[in-house]
Amino acid sequence: MADRPRNAPERAVVVGAMTSGRTRADVADSLEELKQLADTAGARVVDSVTQTLPRLNPATYIGSGKVQDLGAVVKSQKADLVIFDDDLSPVQVRNLEKVIGCKLLDRSGLILDIFASRARTAIAKTQVELAQLEYLRTRLTRQWTHLSRQQGGIGTRGPGETQIETDRRLIGRRMVTLKKRLERFDRQRTTQRHGRRRYVRISLVGYTNAGKSTLMNAITGSTVKAEDRLFATLDATTRVTSVGAKLQVLVSDTVGFIRKLPHNLIESFKSTLDEVRQSDLLLHVVDIASTRYEDHMAVVSATLRQIGAKDNPVLVAFNKIDQLTAEAVLSLKREYPDAAFISAERRIGMRSLEERLLARIEEGFVEQTTYVPVTDGKTLALIRSLAQVLEEHMVVVEEQPIACLRFRASQATLATLRPTLQRYRKP
Repeated sequence: MADRPRNAPERAVVVGAMTSGRTRADVADSLEELKQLADTAGARVVDSVTQTLPRLNPATYIGSGKVQDLGAVVKSQKADLVIFDDDLSPVQVRNLEKVIGCKLLDRSGLILDIFASRARTAIAKTQVELAQLEYLRTRLTRQWTHLSRQQGGIGTRGPGETQIETDRRLIGRRMVTLKKRLERFDRQRTTQRHGRRRYVRISLVGYTNAGKSTLMNAITGSTVKAEDRLFATLDATTRVTSVGAKLQVLVSDTVGFIRKLPHNLIESFKSTLDEVRQSDLLLHVVDIASTRYEDHMAVVSATLRQIGAKDNPVLVAFNKIDQLTAEAVLSLKREYPDAAFISAERRIGMRSLEERLLARIEEGFVEQTTYVPVTDGKTLALIRSLAQVLEEHMVVVEEQPIACLRFRASQATLATLRPTLQRYRKP
């Protein structure tokens, strides 16, 4: 590894391959995203290397001659790190190490490193460490030393390294501990969700850096951290806000999706992604200013299928319309008549978004009539606060005044009210 000043960013070279079925534009876009990921991790990309191949080389990812060229680029650029756009096998890592002679990282490893550096809550840190250990267990090579010996730089945060002789035993034990810890967190989350049943739940989903956190702030008035970087927000945030006159909803800002998102990361974040699965409505935020927005939408849809949320109702919100021409926006509105068109940063289209959210939520509302003694003021107040009361009048039964309420409410609200309402029957 080349010497560099203390605290200076690591110098990285990114590597991609154009294989069958991928266009030059696909590879260029993927490498650009890889550079953004490297920047988020704290590296400075100094060069890139690509090669056209019928398929990836099982021994060295790229061709053997290109590996020699890559080694020369690393030496001339004094690079500390080489990042590959696809996952590397242990065999590829070993063979590449012999020639390149510096630290190697693949896309999954880079994403996991970013998650490790940005996790703040106990559950997020546990989820990331579990994903890192799962990733590390199948990729141990002679470069790793020992779990207790930490070295700085990208790709080394989190659980550290282990000797090959004891790696799987140590990692296996730690993974069992982490899984038990996540089970406890999951029970806590289940209890929290039980207490929130009376709310309609909305989850913001979308490709990373689509503007979900900025939109979260615009909708709820919160101050969630929002940066123009990939995976700027990792820990899920939930806020209560009102939609329409008085409908209270829970809005959750979830981690962004990305192409080639590591499978073990999705598995580790299962309890966090339960917020998405159990939502009444998904607000799919799309960065319409991106030239690859359609690909990004496809990645999000595929990820939702992967986590079991493919049947959840979805409202698409095209964000950053202030960066498009009026003609382009009109064309998109014709193509996507049911979508919302907004600029979360400039608060454009927020009223229209609220109206569309309310309309989609109310599609699932159920109308019901109930009878409650006027002496039960607590139940009457609860219905009036949680449901849309369409009609209310009083009847007298056996000289007792009874309030008759016809109201509309979400399935979540009805589930909350049902134990109370079951006490009263039609007189």
